[in-house]
Amino acid sequence: MEKVIKIRDEFIKLGQALKLAGIAQTGIEAKIMVTSGEVRVNGETDTRRGRKLYDGDRVETKGGAFVVKAD
Repeated sequence: MEKVIKIRDEFIKLGQALKLAGIAQTGIEAKIMVTSGEVRVNGETDTRRGRKLYDGDRVETKGGAFVVKAD
């Protein structure tokens, strides 16, 4: 079963989502993961930790995967 990250706002930034999902422990760890190309959003590598994720976006890393769902 795929992990789901629930958000109350319209979007969440990629770095924040990685921390919320428990994949990154700190903002610095999230930044390193993203800028080194370890994160894929909707099947494509994205190196912008400020990338906005919306309802239905899927994130994959070596540490796991999750889908963003709006409340």
